[in-house]
Amino acid sequence: MIQQGDSIAQAALSEGVPEAEALVHRQPTPAEVLSWLPKNATPAQQDSAIQAHIKPSEIHWSSRPDTLHLPGQPVGKSWRDVSLPKYYKESFFSRSPLFHPELPGGRMGVAGDPIPYSVAADNVITGLLLACFVIGIVAFRKSRGFIGRQAKHFFYVQHGETTAVTETASELRFQFFLMLQTCLQLALLFFFHTRATLSDTFIVDQYQVIGWFSGAFLVYFLLKIVIYTVTNLTFFDRKRNEQWLKSILFIVSIEGLLLFPASTLVAYFGLQVDHAMVYTFVVIVLLKIMLFCKSYLIFFKQNGSYVQNILYFCTLEVMPVLALWGTLATINAYLKINF
Repeated sequence: MIQQGDSIAQAALSEGVPEAEALVHRQPTPAEVLSWLPKNATPAQQDSAIQAHIKPSEIHWSSRPDTLHLPGQPVGKSWRDVSLPKYYKESFFSRSPLFHPELPGGRMGVAGDPIPYSVAADNVITGLLLACFVIGIVAFRKSRGFIGRQAKHFFYVQHGETTAVTETASELRFQFFLMLQTCLQLALLFFFHTRATLSDTFIVDQYQVIGWFSGAFLVYFLLKIVIYTVTNLTFFDRKRNEQWLKSILFIVSIEGLLLFPASTLVAYFGLQVDHAMVYTFVVIVLLKIMLFCKSYLIFFKQNGSYVQNILYFCTLEVMPVLALWGTLATINAYLKINF
C-alpha cells in the first residue's frame, strides 16, 4: 500500500512551465502543480506534470506505543494482528446499520401512536353505504308508483275479485332490491351496536361479520315470507295472501329507506350509537304497528276477531323477531374474541 511521501522534490519543470521554487521539505500537491501550468494546458499535459512532480512512496505505520488504554490495564492488541480471534475484531455494533450506510437503517426517529380505527375512514363500509344509496335511489325511482299506491291504500282493503293495488314485474323486482338494501342497513346498524357495546375484535375480518349479519337478516325476511305464504294459503284465500305479501314488501322497503339516515349519521357525523338504536327501535315498532293494523284489515275485520289477530301477529311477526335477535346474539358469541 503506497501513499504520497514527505521526500524532497528537486526535479526541474518541463519546458513551457513557469519556474517555481523547489520544495525542499515536502512534495507539492496536485493543485499546486496544476497552478504552475498555463490555462490552456491539455489533460495529458496536466497528468504528465503531476506524475513528474509527485512520487508515491510506501506507508510507514507509526511504531509508537498506544497510550490510550486504561491505567493499570495491559496495552490493547492491534486489530491488524491476524492471529486474534474474531470477537476481538467484531464488536456488538459492527453489523449495525447505523455503522453501515449501504444497509437500510429502518425508520428514523420514534414511531408515533397509530391512528385509531374510524368508520368514516373505512373504504368498505363507505362502499356499502354508497351501494345502499344507489340501490335505494334506483329502486325507489323504478317502483315509486307502486310505493305511492301502497301508501295511499295501505289502510284500505278492497274486498272484490281484484286487488286494490296493481303492480308490474319490474316494480316487484325493484322492491326486492329495496329489501336487500334494508338487510344491509340493519346489518350495519347491528354491527355498530356490536362494536360499541359488546366487542370490537372478532376471529374473522369485520367485513365478514357484516356479511354474516346481512345474511341473517336476508334469511329472516325470506323465511318469514315463506311461513306467511304457507299459513295464509292454509287458513285464508289466495287474494288475501297476495295483499299481505305486498304489504310486507312495502313495509320492508320503507324500513330500509328510513334507516339509511341513521347509519349515515353514525358513520360520518358522530351520532351516538345509542341514539341511533333508539331511532331504529322506534321505526321498527311503528312499522310493526302498521302491519298489525294491516293484518286486522285484511284477515279479521269482517269477523271482528281481535284475539285471533293478536295471536296471528304474535306468532308470525313477534316470535320471528325474537328468534332473529337470538340468532344474531349467537353469531356474535361465535365470532367475537372472548378475553
